[in-house]
Amino acid sequence: MKKIKCGITGHSGSIGNALLKETSNIKFEFFKGDITKKSAVKKWIRNSQFNYLIHLAAIVPIKEVNKNKKNAYNVNTIGTENLVNALLTVNNKISWFFFASTSHVYSTSRKKISEKSRINPISFYGKTKYLAEKKLKKLNKKDIKVCVGRIFSTTNINQRKNYLIPDLKNKIKKKNNIKLENLNHFRDFISIEDIAKIIIYFLKNQISGVINLSTGKPTKLVTIAKIISKKYGKKIEIFENDKPTFLVGNNSLLKKIYKKRLNLSLRKMIFRN
Repeated sequence: MKKIKCGITGHSGSIGNALLKETSNIKFEFFKGDITKKSAVKKWIRNSQFNYLIHLAAIVPIKEVNKNKKNAYNVNTIGTENLVNALLTVNNKISWFFFASTSHVYSTSRKKISEKSRINPISFYGKTKYLAEKKLKKLNKKDIKVCVGRIFSTTNINQRKNYLIPDLKNKIKKKNNIKLENLNHFRDFISIEDIAKIIIYFLKNQISGVINLSTGKPTKLVTIAKIISKKYGKKIEIFENDKPTFLVGNNSLLKKIYKKRLNLSLRKMIFRN
């Protein structure tokens, strides 16, 4: 079988690594330059041999985004614009483009959030991603199919620090009788492995449009803290003095397109065994 040729940005991240494990019949061409540099992006597109493009490169952890908002905007929004402009100005054969967006483009809601829910970014990270989404509309001029995956919460055992769960694991592992707060919130966790499989399915079937990548199942953050404390044999105190928020996806559209079962074991996302 002839291998599919696909360009990818952000291949060294968690989702990128998971993609590489799922793709025996796909040949990836990695972008290894600075996504904020127009010349580097344009050169990569000009020399490309691929027909599909998966754009994952981004600054994601909220702590890192808020620490340097200008850099986050340059990478997440301007970097995407650089790709779009290169695709519009350079002669290439790219027919499909996947963009990894986020549930943070929505506002929190007690109701499950659908693709048609109101856009009102809950974080600066969400704002940079939504601004990037808007840049993708220019690709209609080239008849490039665009798929926007709005990814809800995710984690895996190799997720680096500055994300909620690895930071929580590190905090609980080090101490006993630790006091935790600000965990009275509900999020929708989908495994990185599932995200990778979904993206590959979208690629092979040329799926386009905006699609929530979620399980539709709420998980209270307190539950995660209890899973971690039990694993490490630690005692924790939890103070639920904050108002609960909900960011849970309506994944009806995803289920209609992608009919395979999702891995719903949160414990397996956090620990190997």
